[in-house]
Amino acid sequence: MADRHPAPGPPSETVADWDHRHLWHPFTQQRDWRRERPLTIERAEGTDLIDSDGRRYLDGVSSLWCNVHGHRHPLIDRAVREQLDRVAHSTMLGLTHPAAAELAARLVELAPPGISRVFYSDSGSSATEIALKMSFQYWRQRGGQHARRTTFVSLRDAYHGDTLGAVSVGGIDLFHATYSPLLFHTHRVEPGDSDQLECVLDFHAEEIAAVIVEPLVQGAAGIRLHPPGYLRRVRALCDRHDVLLICDEVATGFGRTGTMFACEQERVAPDFLCLGKGLTGGYLPLAATLTTERIHQGFLGAPEGGRTFFHGHTFTGNPLACAAALGNLEAFEDEGTLVRLQPKIRLLGELLAGVAEMPEVAEVRGRGFMVGIDLGEHDPTLRLGHRVTLEARERGAIIRPLGDVIVLMPPLAISAADLRRLVEIVAASIRAACASADGEQPTTELAAAA
Repeated sequence: MADRHPAPGPPSETVADWDHRHLWHPFTQQRDWRRERPLTIERAEGTDLIDSDGRRYLDGVSSLWCNVHGHRHPLIDRAVREQLDRVAHSTMLGLTHPAAAELAARLVELAPPGISRVFYSDSGSSATEIALKMSFQYWRQRGGQHARRTTFVSLRDAYHGDTLGAVSVGGIDLFHATYSPLLFHTHRVEPGDSDQLECVLDFHAEEIAAVIVEPLVQGAAGIRLHPPGYLRRVRALCDRHDVLLICDEVATGFGRTGTMFACEQERVAPDFLCLGKGLTGGYLPLAATLTTERIHQGFLGAPEGGRTFFHGHTFTGNPLACAAALGNLEAFEDEGTLVRLQPKIRLLGELLAGVAEMPEVAEVRGRGFMVGIDLGEHDPTLRLGHRVTLEARERGAIIRPLGDVIVLMPPLAISAADLRRLVEIVAASIRAACASADGEQPTTELAAAA
């Protein structure tokens, strides 16, 4: 049995000093960050994160939407340890290994009909970038009039990652506008508006390689939901115009919307299925771009023919990460994760009904275990969403906002009792943060940041 209480690391004051002197955090204004005392997470257990003082916090956003079965899960821990006893890393350039091959077979079994090939990478951004490059190269290699298919259709407020190709098909100005001179052109349509998509495809189909969507839910847009039937309509329009469909399930996959993959709910089989985040249960960086035999056949030929897909990463198909993913899938099966999730989804809906009635809340949006609590329009200098997260931290939960939308995305394994506690903490934190923003006494953390 592994030591349940490993030796502590450096003192939290030392960690904070190193952090402020040397680290650069993602999606974080560093000037403000240096004014705050960092919360140092030393270990975790189940659905709790534990700080350097031993205090526990509910992991209300699944460690950025990726943890599925909880931290230190015995099946995944064992899978990684057993793989570590064999080999930690070996390239897939000219070699293979058991974990990568087995995982590919398992993913194809789980994927929608027609999916037969798996290309590994190390992040969701890379997974979508690979789908874009594959679809572009596929049409180019078809030749003739197909070589004109060099552009893409994406949705307003889309988010597909932070590499330049993924940013080009993104649609959130706050994240993407700075890089506009570096990006390629796409046709951007309104989410949920299949008539507008139909119009774009009617006029431009011969130059479009693929349509890319986040199925059912646009996560980084603030948990924005598509209307029922929209994804199926997108698939039909792509079929009519012989345009490829890329479904980015980096955030929505692995049970997050209630089924293994969101596209299942509208019986849609895409040409590309992009996976990440929950693929390893939140353990290690691994992503995958799944595609069809049709696409794969388009890349076959003599080496001198130039049809090779020249893309890869040093850690493509890393054995430790693939082992974690296999342990993750084993946990799904052995523990009936998706079946056990359904009553918790219903409970979450019931709990959120009360939150939606709070005067401080403009709207609650959600699908499965993806929830956005919209606090409405506020002066951005108030940083209301950030205030809510600090209030929640004081009450024992880690959450994160998207502007003034509070995101709840707990691990699928969270207990009903902890789910209730999480929603209670969030509701109390919203009340306290709004009162603070209206001029009442701020929290200690906010006072220190001022």
